[in-house]
Amino acid sequence: MKMNITCMALTTALLSSTIAHATIVEFQTTQGTFKVNLFDETTPKTVENFLSYVNSEGYQNSVIHRVETDFVVQGGGFYYNGKIPLNAITTNSPVANEPELSNVRGTIAMAKLSGQQNSATNQWFFNLSDNSANLDVQNGGFSVFGQVIDSGMEVVDKISKIPLCGSTPLVDFTAAQCADEGTEPAGNNFITINAITVIDDDPASAQMLTPVLNTLIDNVIAPEPEPETAPSKPASSGGSLFASLMLLAGVLIFRKY
Repeated sequence: MKMNITCMALTTALLSSTIAHATIVEFQTTQGTFKVNLFDETTPKTVENFLSYVNSEGYQNSVIHRVETDFVVQGGGFYYNGKIPLNAITTNSPVANEPELSNVRGTIAMAKLSGQQNSATNQWFFNLSDNSANLDVQNGGFSVFGQVIDSGMEVVDKISKIPLCGSTPLVDFTAAQCADEGTEPAGNNFITINAITVIDDDPASAQMLTPVLNTLIDNVIAPEPEPETAPSKPASSGGSLFASLMLLAGVLIFRKY
């Protein structure tokens, strides 16, 4: 009897380790809530990596630190702890690149370090436009691992339209305040992700979706030029405060052509 119970427990553990742990997560932000369907069957390593931060509450109270108009909304890397510069979220080991799907509008992909295609850790970004011609091939291709569902892009678009201090969206914070060395934003000025939670752990929930495959990566003959570590276009506003906000290693890891 005891042996049977042990065998059953071992079998359950083995089965549990092979089942996808989540497919739909909910982003709860200070600008609204939206859902993202993860492609755990197509990009299993990337999803597992993302969920490791979700399950450990690593993204709780983090901020959206970068917006590039009509390009990306980026987060997952930093949190505000009452002072500037922002604090970096502790990272785990990098995950292997999985450039299987295309960086079209509404998808979420992993950010990574310049010139290091297998360097993704905790930072991610939402594609505001069809960025496939650029990001499907740049730096080995950026790993798309989910897409915003239902009307969720309304919230993401809302975030993308908030006034910027450099590339950082800040609520109720003027361009004059951004340029003022003596003025710093408070916690309520940042776009905060209160939590990311799993709301559906059915591995098959992505089967109704039709993600676009990354077919461009197969046609890359020579390596792409190494992405810059700063945006190629001028910041929309800034000054000393923006410089302080961005005293962060590896914040900007791809460029908009």
